[in-house]
Amino acid sequence: MAQYRLAGTDGVHGMRPLAIMAGLFFIIGFVTWLNGPLITFVQVAFSLGPVGAFLVPMCFYLSYLACAFPAMGLARRVGLRDGIVLALVIMAAGTCVFGECVGQRWYPGALSGLSVLGAGLTLLQVTVNPYVTMLGPPQGAARRIATMGIANKVSGIIAPIIFSVLVMHDIAGVMAHLTGAVDMGQRAAVLATFAHAVVVPYRCMAVVLLCVAFGLRRAGLPDIRLVDGDAATPHSGRMPLRAWLGIGVVFIYVGVEVMAGDAIGVYGRGMGISLGQARFLTSLTLGAMLAGYVAGTVMVPGRCTMVRYLLASTILGVMLCLVAAMTAGVGSVMCVALLGLANAMMMPILFPLVLHAAGKGQYRATALLVMAFSGGAFMPQLFAGLIPVVGMKPAFVGIMLPAYGMIGGYALWMGRAGRSNPDLGDGR
Repeated sequence: MAQYRLAGTDGVHGMRPLAIMAGLFFIIGFVTWLNGPLITFVQVAFSLGPVGAFLVPMCFYLSYLACAFPAMGLARRVGLRDGIVLALVIMAAGTCVFGECVGQRWYPGALSGLSVLGAGLTLLQVTVNPYVTMLGPPQGAARRIATMGIANKVSGIIAPIIFSVLVMHDIAGVMAHLTGAVDMGQRAAVLATFAHAVVVPYRCMAVVLLCVAFGLRRAGLPDIRLVDGDAATPHSGRMPLRAWLGIGVVFIYVGVEVMAGDAIGVYGRGMGISLGQARFLTSLTLGAMLAGYVAGTVMVPGRCTMVRYLLASTILGVMLCLVAAMTAGVGSVMCVALLGLANAMMMPILFPLVLHAAGKGQYRATALLVMAFSGGAFMPQLFAGLIPVVGMKPAFVGIMLPAYGMIGGYALWMGRAGRSNPDLGDGR
C-alpha cells in the first residue's frame, strides 16, 4: 500500500508550510492561467483558426497524460518537497522555450515549450496536491486545497490582465495594420513585432520560477514522502469501481474548467464581443471561481458535506448553461464566465474524495488523477471541431450539459455510498 509519511519537519510548524504553499500557488497562477489570452494571442500572431489556436491547451494538457506515472515515480524517489522544487525548474525551462519560439514565430517550437511547461506542471500536481492534502487532518483537505485555489485564482485574475496590457495592449491597431498591409512582407513585419512582445515577459517568468525553486529548497519545509507497504509492487493496489469512475469524472471536470476559463475568449468573439474585450474574459471566469472558492471554504465541511456541495455545484452549472443557451451577446458570455462559480470547488472535493475511495491504490490513483487532467486537451478541441458544424452556442452547451450531468451523477452515487461509509463524504 502506498502511504504518505512525514519524514521531518526541519523546524517548520503550524501554518507556515501552508502559507508558503499558498504563495507558491499564487506565483504558479501567473503561468498556468495564461492559456486563455494565449489562445487569442496565437490566433493573431500565427494567423490561426480555432482548431490551430486550441493546440495551445491541447499540448499543455496532453503532458499530464504522458508524464503522470514517470512524474509519480520521480516524486516517490526524491520526495514531495524536492519534487516541487524540480517541477519549478522544469516549468522555468518550458516557459523560456515558449517565449523564445513565439518571438521567432515558430509555432511548433512554441508548442514544444508548452509541452515542457506541462511536464513540469504534471510533476507539480503529483507533488503539491498530495503535499497540501497531508499537511493536516483528512476532514479539512478540501478546505486546504480550496485555500490554495484562492491564491491561484487571485493570481489567475491578475495574470491575463497583465499579459493583455503588456503584450496585447494594441491588438486593435495590429489588426488594423494587418488589414491595411499592401503585401506579405509588410504583414509579416507587423506580426513579427507583435509576436516578439511576448519574449521579455516570459523570460521574466522563467527567472521568477527559478528564484522560487531556490527559495523553496532553502525554506525548510516538511519532507513528506511516499512509502510503499509492498515496495516491490508499488502499483499493485487494487482500486474499487468508485475510484475508477472518479478518475473519469476528473477527466471530464478538467475539460469543463478549461472550456469555461480558456475557451471563453473564442466563445465571446462568437457572441459579438470585440477582440480587445475578449482578451480579458478569462479573468472574469477566474473572478467567479475565486468567489466560489471563498464560498466553498465557508460551506465545506462545516455547513455542507463535500458530496452535497459537489451536487449543488453541478446543478448550478447546468442552470447557467441553459440560461447561456437562451440568451444572446454579453448575457450569454456572462453566464459562461459565471460557470467559474459552479466549477470552483469541484476539484478540491474530487481529488481527496477519489484518493480516499482508492483505498490501497492511492499511489496509482494519484498518478491517474493527474493523467485525468488531460481532459483539458480534448474537450476544447472537440468544441473547436464542432463550431463550423453546429455553431458556437450549440457546440458549447452541447458539450457542457452532458459533462455536468456525469459529474452530478457521480456525486449522487457517492452520496449513497456515504450513507454506509461516512468517510466518503455524505454520512450524516
